[in-house]
Amino acid sequence: MRTYVALLYSIILGEGRRVVMSDLKAMAESLGLKNVRTLVATGNLVFESERISVAGLEKLLESAFEQAFGRHVDIIVRAAEDWRKLASSNPFPTESVEAGDQVAVRVMRKPVAEDAISGLQACAAADEKVLLVGGDIWVVFSRERPSSRLLAAANHKRMGVGTSRNWNTVRKLAEMIAR
Repeated sequence: MRTYVALLYSIILGEGRRVVMSDLKAMAESLGLKNVRTLVATGNLVFESERISVAGLEKLLESAFEQAFGRHVDIIVRAAEDWRKLASSNPFPTESVEAGDQVAVRVMRKPVAEDAISGLQACAAADEKVLLVGGDIWVVFSRERPSSRLLAAANHKRMGVGTSRNWNTVRKLAEMIAR
């Protein structure tokens, strides 16, 4: 058995409906996944499974989600060792300690090309930072502005399938897989 982290792109089903984490957990357990746990109400799963490809797990979870909740949602899966590597390669450790909710990583299904990051950096405000690490996009968002041009610039059309998590969530998921 291996441990995995799964991140849902969205848990909003439309018209004010959201996925309840107990329902998400039950869906994952119905697939035979073991030791299924959720973290906060934003679509984060930690589970164990027999050795199967990450892409296979993504397809399995996406199909089950659509069947259970009536809507397709992109789900990004990382093996525990890959999640630990992602967490340990945070390029903004000082900012993460000071404001973990302002540091985020867009976890990508396929690595972003190195040359794509310059377009994002051009959208960053003077007090924002953007770096590409291991194909994932790390950002320090501004505390001064409630919205950032970076969010729109890092969308699916431009960067590919991915989903963002702030440093606090990344760290807590890393702690969950360590247990």
